[in-house]
Amino acid sequence: MTALDDSRNTSDKEAAQSRPGKARERAGRIWAARTALTAWLGRPLASFHLLLAICALLIVIGLVMVLSASAVISINQGSSAYTVFGKQVVFVAVGLVLFWIGVRVPLRQIRAISPIALWVCVMMLVLVLTPLGSTINGTRSWFKLGPLSVQPVEFAKLALALWGAHMLVVKRGLLHQYRHLLVPVVPAALVLFALVMLQPDLGGTVTLGVVLIALLWFAGAQLRLFGALALGGLAGVVLLAIGTGYRLARVVSFLNPGEDDLGADYQANQALYALADGGLFGRGLGQGPSKWKYLPNVHNDFIFALIGEELGFLGCALVLGLFGSLAVVGMRVATRNIDPWIRMVAATLTVWLVAQAAINICYVVGLLPVTGITLPLISSGGTSVVTTMLVFGVLANCARHEPEAVAALRSQGPGRFGRLMRLPAPEPYQPPVRRKPVRRPAPQRGSGGNAAVRTRQPAPRRKLGGRS
Repeated sequence: MTALDDSRNTSDKEAAQSRPGKARERAGRIWAARTALTAWLGRPLASFHLLLAICALLIVIGLVMVLSASAVISINQGSSAYTVFGKQVVFVAVGLVLFWIGVRVPLRQIRAISPIALWVCVMMLVLVLTPLGSTINGTRSWFKLGPLSVQPVEFAKLALALWGAHMLVVKRGLLHQYRHLLVPVVPAALVLFALVMLQPDLGGTVTLGVVLIALLWFAGAQLRLFGALALGGLAGVVLLAIGTGYRLARVVSFLNPGEDDLGADYQANQALYALADGGLFGRGLGQGPSKWKYLPNVHNDFIFALIGEELGFLGCALVLGLFGSLAVVGMRVATRNIDPWIRMVAATLTVWLVAQAAINICYVVGLLPVTGITLPLISSGGTSVVTTMLVFGVLANCARHEPEAVAALRSQGPGRFGRLMRLPAPEPYQPPVRRKPVRRPAPQRGSGGNAAVRTRQPAPRRKLGGRS
């Protein structure tokens, strides 16, 4: 027994002595990984490469999930299982072209055409209300081009972000005055709101409001202004909800869950059932039963529920992680630039995409009433996918204009992706020349109200010893 106890004590001592060594080794590995990650993030084009990776992963996840969600719907409609998926592939191909245009066109040219783009979007929003527009799902917000449909409000969001940032930067020296801060950005945004509310499109109105609030926030507006905007936005949302029967039913069902399980609550409840059915690892890709007519619009607004059902909590965490990474990288691009217009555009576009994803995910999980906002790059939808890829292109272009990236691209060449996409070297930022104010001579009074200069008469000399 003594020998056995001695051997046990010896092994315990050896184990205790080996623990600090293993702990130091583990800490060394963590430190090495952290150092390598920090060094990679310090590279000049790290933001650009991260945006490319996030965009590519979201596109791949979206295509896979649209194929899984739409195959049953396409078959039930009497067509091929790849009908909806084929349209999505075409939209992604068009979006790749727009992504290339967004990352290749110089940002000064994009800024120069932003007023024209806003006017074009206003005209499109007016025309969509005429007989030229088409009504889909109760909203007259589409142009039908054969088998395809275009929603102009998606392009209006981007135009408002680009033009609004341009106007606020031009007037940045006067933004402490409310009339210069609000005019003309807020009146132009109100015109867009009115045209979209006439369709009526609640989701488009909400996302336009997000763009406007982001512009004013990054312009440095006071908090009391956001309180007034919040009250106005809430009034608009209530007006849109009351004005349409099915939207009012959604809001009432959200405020009173369980009152109408087979009516207005049906879609939201089925989404929660799908998420709960997925568990940690999901039922497997393509094995989700909710797409068999249990969950309406599963390939559009509620595709996040199918991700949770087929890929489980890990799949949902991957999607959330990608949009969280987009928020970090987009704000990194905004803070690392020195051009005020690029800073505001990058921050506003990032807030728009991340807020749209957050709203979609929140109403899928039951935290918000259903508003019909798509999940960027993942939900099925032509105009949304195309516009989002154009936004990613503009963001990638902003990332290439970071000062360190500009210096590296102009001294070391365009790099692998730059040569592949034939991207020109970005131009360094040149601050506007501040002219010194020229002082004009103050006009002098003239005789009889004229501008002639009055000559001063010399005072009469006084005679010595007498009166003058």
